Amino acid sequence: MAFPYMEAVVGFMILMYIFETYLDIRQHAALKLPTLPKPLVGVISQEKFEKSRAYSIDKSDFHFVHEFVTILMDSAILYFGILPWFWKKSGDFLVFLGLNTENEILHTLAFLAGVMFWSQITDLPFSLYSTFVIEARHGFNKQTMWLFFRDMIKGIILSVVIGPPIVAAIILIVQKGGPYLAIYLWGFMFVLSLVMMTLYPILIAPLFNKFTPLPEGELRAKIENLASSLKFPLKKLFVVDGSTRSSHSNAYMYGFFKNKRIVLYDTLIQQCKNDEEVVAVLAHELGHWKLNHTMYSFIAVQILTFLQFGGYTLVRNSKDLFQSFGFETQPVLIGLIIFQHTVIPLQHLVSFGLNLVSRAFEFQADAFAKKLGYALPLRAGLVKLQEENLSAMNTDPWYSAYHYSHPPLVERLAAIDEPDKKTD
Repeated sequence: MAFPYMEAVVGFMILMYIFETYLDIRQHAALKLPTLPKPLVGVISQEKFEKSRAYSIDKSDFHFVHEFVTILMDSAILYFGILPWFWKKSGDFLVFLGLNTENEILHTLAFLAGVMFWSQITDLPFSLYSTFVIEARHGFNKQTMWLFFRDMIKGIILSVVIGPPIVAAIILIVQKGGPYLAIYLWGFMFVLSLVMMTLYPILIAPLFNKFTPLPEGELRAKIENLASSLKFPLKKLFVVDGSTRSSHSNAYMYGFFKNKRIVLYDTLIQQCKNDEEVVAVLAHELGHWKLNHTMYSFIAVQILTFLQFGGYTLVRNSKDLFQSFGFETQPVLIGLIIFQHTVIPLQHLVSFGLNLVSRAFEFQADAFAKKLGYALPLRAGLVKLQEENLSAMNTDPWYSAYHYSHPPLVERLAAIDEPDKKTD
């Protein structure tokens, strides 16, 4: 008797939902605590704490509903054979159009078009509620309904333009890859990731936001001096109009080799009290570059991608696996989807491990900024970002360890203060 792969996958999905819901309940209880953590008393204003608490509880309530609906739909799609039914219907649609249903590339694209339509419809109510109710209620949403749907339409058009060539290439590689299939798939995805990392900030991101050079002035001079002192090859320094969509703030850098760029959200500049706080936040980000965190993360992703493709090649010809999910044929894309579901347990473990590494990197980047003399402005900047973004002040340690890629503010401030306490 064949192994019940589908039932095992659905069972594990439900078990993980129960476990993660338990962590969510613990976090929800922490969010409802009426007082600040002791280290933040006198650091965070009571007004900001109350606003943060209300915002976090609203998001938590919404998360419970969203996750419940998601597990119901995902489990039903697998258990009741919706996936193979949808694959068959996409073939019928090709026949209706007079196209060849035996062409796996066309069949896959028709299937993906239906999946994209379904996902847009089912996710739309949640996106609208999150943006125009929760984010708006707490003063974050700045976008109009027109801008929301314009962004959505742009995203769909990009998927239609970019997706088909990538899907076609993957199918052809699998069909003709032979014994070196995993290497070819990894090589293709490696090149694709480099291309997308290059083109996204230049061609795609400007479709959604306006990027303007940071004006000449004291802030620009300080950032350029910092980059120069670290031998960071800064070529361009932009401000992005994040405020057109949200009052949340951020900063990031991108680029290869000697062509690096830094992007500041206009909200970050508005929220920080002085230039030193902005520069301190960037010193943290440059710490990630100087300590090779970005390179280590990229290499880790490439290794995991190769291992995933290697695992896929071991099961892609398993009739029992496909039949367990209701498929009599073995389409390439369906094989990849099924394989991703069967390795969910490993993915959760890997994700947890990567979060632990990421948290360690954050502490190291904070320490790097401190060594440059930015301890006080970094501390002030982190507090300001926590306040202005209404981030959760109280966090459950189990929830934080499992979900957070960044340490909670209390832990980061303690780490920044620790060397000073030792010297005292």
